[in-house]
Amino acid sequence: MSEKSIVVISQDIVLSGIIERILEKNYRSFLFKNIQSAIDHIYNTPPNLIIFDTAEQDIFSMDIINNLKSDPIFYQLPVLVIIEGPESVPIWNSFLVEDYLKKSDLEKEGLIRVSLAILRSERIVEVNPLTKLPGNISISRQIQARIDSMEVFALAYADLDHFKPFNDHYGFTRGDDVIRITGRLILNIVKSKQPQGGFVGHIGGDDFVFIMSVDLVEETSEEIIGAFDRIIPTLYDKEDKERGFIETLDRQGHTRKFPITSLSIGIATNRNKSFTHFGEITEVASEMKKHAKQSWGSCYLTDRRVVSPG
Repeated sequence: MSEKSIVVISQDIVLSGIIERILEKNYRSFLFKNIQSAIDHIYNTPPNLIIFDTAEQDIFSMDIINNLKSDPIFYQLPVLVIIEGPESVPIWNSFLVEDYLKKSDLEKEGLIRVSLAILRSERIVEVNPLTKLPGNISISRQIQARIDSMEVFALAYADLDHFKPFNDHYGFTRGDDVIRITGRLILNIVKSKQPQGGFVGHIGGDDFVFIMSVDLVEETSEEIIGAFDRIIPTLYDKEDKERGFIETLDRQGHTRKFPITSLSIGIATNRNKSFTHFGEITEVASEMKKHAKQSWGSCYLTDRRVVSPG
């Protein structure tokens, strides 16, 4: 399991140093002076916790935290705020944080409060430990909530092709790198294309989903595939990359040649078809993904079938 990471946001160098020292044996800390400088890191490498020093931070910074916590992708990310004393407590009903800690109690209670904040978030919302993306329960809830609210949306199901041979050939560590990079790539591109309202989840293994506007999903899928196809060959050994395949055992124990890992995406929408349960639209997206996997190389396939009313 990867090491848990914490983003610390404070303009107080002494305070940041104390927090880093308290956490160094148990967590990996990343220090930033303000939320603006931290936001790219949070998007690219989602941490397990944000520690936010409220001293000298403005309302604009708190708004950024609120926007982050309002995002379906990051709503499960816990925020622990550091305050000077009771008189400096923010207005809790307008600031989306999970817990607070007085600066004077940092040395005594800091480590345990951080550990409890992370533990609570992991109990409430399951998060994949490798990619830090929401898992199956959150995915199902997201889809069902959009169906129930009659929102028109697209569900994309992404799956790696020939990943098991890669994993067997190069080992789990490099295989985990592929999974982590794929999740980060999908997250970043979805967020770039649709800053608000999109969702990315990790079903498990090499399977991911993303939810977004119907009008943006194909363009986004093309960009994801293009970026994936540029990055993935760099994870192969030079000789394997140059010849375009690896040789390893298949499921029957026979030596076979397997091409460079690719990405298949199946897309389903409720624009021209009605769904009442998340399993129905998930099944269509999965069906499209299976058809996409029959093509050579990375590709996406959208369900364009129309169901007439009545």
